[in-house]
Amino acid sequence: MRKKNTNVEKSNGTKGDEGPAHLATLKKLRVVIRAAQRHSAWIEKQCGVSGAQLWIMQELHESPGMRIGELVHRLAVHQTTVSNLVEDLVKRGLVQKRRDPEDQRAVRLDLAVDGMALLEKAPKPARGVLPEALKQMDAEHLLRLDQGLQGLLERIGLLDEGYGLQPLAFTV
Repeated sequence: MRKKNTNVEKSNGTKGDEGPAHLATLKKLRVVIRAAQRHSAWIEKQCGVSGAQLWIMQELHESPGMRIGELVHRLAVHQTTVSNLVEDLVKRGLVQKRRDPEDQRAVRLDLAVDGMALLEKAPKPARGVLPEALKQMDAEHLLRLDQGLQGLLERIGLLDEGYGLQPLAFTV
């Protein structure tokens, strides 16, 4: 069982035995990133697809017939990234493309039989530990986290807003 940190920050910016508060926070960020990395590596090892591809497959399982643009919205990444990930899944026979009967220009995506079999045996959560954990947070905590991260980004400065549309390197 994990020990929950209940130390209150002292006036000198330290938290009990953890040292300065900023270093305690840095450690937590490292744990979050490493947990997401480990889960993604486990997915790759177990399934042979990346974490982002498994997430796409989960979305197609829950909402068959989606278009690329809908996947872009659900994964919050750039359209080119989603298109490339989907193309690989199509080549491997895990996802199928079909023309929309109402608009022949539009392409709809479905999980193939092999894709469904892979998804069923895949490690959970299929979306990844980080997106699932964020989704499960209550609105107040999520807002505070978002505000804290925004403050961190402002202090880092000189960041490309496009970074937010790129999946974490270990998930693709």
